[in-house]
Amino acid sequence: MSLTNLLSAYVGTQETPEGETLYIYNGVWTSFAKDALSNVFLYLALTALAVLILVGIFVRLKKPAFFGTFVKFAVAFAAGLASVILVTMLALEFFDMQENGYLFDLVLWPTVAAGVVIVLGIAACYVCSLYSPKAFRATLIISVVALIAAVIALFVCLSVYFTSGDAAENNGVSQESIDSLGLYLSSAGLIVVIAILTFLLGRRDKKGFDTRTIAYAAVCIAMSFALSYITLWKMPQGGSITLASLLPLMLYSYMFGVKKGVFAGLIYGFLQAVQDPWLIHAAQFLLDYPVAFAAIGLAGMFRNVKAFENKPQLGFALGGVIASVFRYLSHLFSGVFAFSEYATSDNVWLYSLGYNSFVFVDIAIVIILGVIVFSSKSFMTVVNRYAAPTAGNPAAAGKQDAKTSEPAAENK
Repeated sequence: MSLTNLLSAYVGTQETPEGETLYIYNGVWTSFAKDALSNVFLYLALTALAVLILVGIFVRLKKPAFFGTFVKFAVAFAAGLASVILVTMLALEFFDMQENGYLFDLVLWPTVAAGVVIVLGIAACYVCSLYSPKAFRATLIISVVALIAAVIALFVCLSVYFTSGDAAENNGVSQESIDSLGLYLSSAGLIVVIAILTFLLGRRDKKGFDTRTIAYAAVCIAMSFALSYITLWKMPQGGSITLASLLPLMLYSYMFGVKKGVFAGLIYGFLQAVQDPWLIHAAQFLLDYPVAFAAIGLAGMFRNVKAFENKPQLGFALGGVIASVFRYLSHLFSGVFAFSEYATSDNVWLYSLGYNSFVFVDIAIVIILGVIVFSSKSFMTVVNRYAAPTAGNPAAAGKQDAKTSEPAAENK
């Protein structure tokens, strides 16, 4: 199909008697563009990864003094590529929803506002950090308050959309088949459990955010979101197996602690709701997106466990499995209480158990690649350098400082 035909299909519209604008060739342009660009980005990401690994090995062997500079360049390049993929695919997703009539001003503008608040907040925090810690803290507080207000406004607008019945109709289910009580109870229960685990497992994490942790969070969220568009297998009613899209988020949790990991996963969950919007109920929205991916932030739970001090691969893998179990439970409850009409058998629990098992295939890919990454001494040096010292554990903090100062001494 030629580019001219594609563009004409996209711009061709007609007016209904009610004054509604409809696309004549509904979904042709965006469907083609999303499929084509997903393949392009897949091969581009694989090629870039291979090149960076080969160049990194060469630099490490031939010019070890420049390896740190190369790592910074590789991270910046990966973040730039992730940003391009993120913006491109998000724009296509909005175009697709608009063509199919799923995009309303009630949902569009609060979503855009929340995105703007996140971007401007990160930029403002970085700029203010260049002046003084006091200015940074004040800007961070203002940004968090603005983000909370934007999220609350978005959630209210989504609730209005859900209660109208349009959400269920757009997703091919009846309002009567949705078990609201089950959704609210299961989402509340998982939120409480994840919050308790986050508090208990993260009690030794370094408190608060600084410029470094915010910057790394933004980079890891962007990289995970970009990788989530590189799908190896897409499920018919939402969900997919990706090219290790959750690896950056899990690495962030391992490096900076579960509290910050859960927060980063929460932000990522809202982005996933835009990318793959299967939304029919307020509590279902929480289960399939913010709660499910906030649980991924628990992956770093064994970072400071002494038994895994010399076995980071095992600690990372075990944390990833446990985090994925919580994600699986979140999708499981959503499938049972919100999408029971999709069940292909009489037992909706068996259907949801089987359908959502793709989560474990997805995490298996992440763990395999993660174990390979954690087997690198160079990577572990970076992890130990940037990982937050444990509050309330001066010995560990002193040990961390000693490790960090060794490279500097060698350079001198």
